[in-house]
Amino acid sequence: MTVSLHYLGPQGSFTHQAASAAAELIPDGGECIAEPNVTAIFNAVANGDGWGVVAWESNIEGYVVPNLDALIDAEDVAGFARVSVDVAFDALVRPGHGDLTVVRAHPHGLAQCSKFIVEHGLTSEPSSSNAAACRDIASDEVALGPSICAGLYGLNVLCKDVQDFDGAVTDFLVLAPREQAREQLAQAESNGVVEFESIVAFIPLSTGPGVLADLLDVIRDAGLNMTSFISRPIKGHAGTYSFIATLDAAPWQPQFKTVLGTVAAHGDWVKTLAVYPRRERPNPPVSAWMLPKGGVRLDSTDVSGVRFEPDDDRELLWA
Repeated sequence: MTVSLHYLGPQGSFTHQAASAAAELIPDGGECIAEPNVTAIFNAVANGDGWGVVAWESNIEGYVVPNLDALIDAEDVAGFARVSVDVAFDALVRPGHGDLTVVRAHPHGLAQCSKFIVEHGLTSEPSSSNAAACRDIASDEVALGPSICAGLYGLNVLCKDVQDFDGAVTDFLVLAPREQAREQLAQAESNGVVEFESIVAFIPLSTGPGVLADLLDVIRDAGLNMTSFISRPIKGHAGTYSFIATLDAAPWQPQFKTVLGTVAAHGDWVKTLAVYPRRERPNPPVSAWMLPKGGVRLDSTDVSGVRFEPDDDRELLWA
């Protein structure tokens, strides 16, 4: 059975590129259907109209928070595949444009091209997607989007590669109803996949010192490698959070089952958001040139025998 893939449109968006790549990789993937917003994508999946593709994480701007929150709240939607797309932005304009005063793009696109925006004195206006910014561009506007959008929407290239950082990549999740996601993962196992990653949300139902540390101890004691850990507020409830971990394991594997059983036995809430074949990823050491300005770093060769007096401690805090 061929399954349609619903993505954030219009045609030419980075999500469209991810959906096209997913359609080629996934045996049941088929026609790509543009949707006006992420809510429509989740509704299509929940209603059984097909699968969805949503932006998940950028190596420049981090998690796409609205999509993360939507997946936490979705009742019967889970991710089963992860697709990466190289991201670069061209500044596009209408032929015969007027004075350029406004720049439009998805909020992540605006954030990734901030230097160009400042240098050109433009006012930022968010769009639902980068391709939508290109499709709907006015004569006084610059749209930031994939280079393919120039030809799709009859635009001229004002500047190429205007992103702040080269090497940008955005990862996308392919979503399906939870039972179909399980079927796809079982098929991946039958095809020889043995290593998986999982994204899991936890909500501790008790508060107080050490609650989060206890949760992390459970993951550590099970011997699971955690590659990401973030928190999101539970909306409308001050001081309450869900915690989202990415782990190198699948929920049906013994170590992970131990974690889930322990958390459930403690009375806390847990939900698997996505499971997909583990990707080989670079794991370079953090070099000194990568570190933000300020802060303190002592060489391990310098730490032995060092004693900090109160004034030193205060200096370290405000270094």
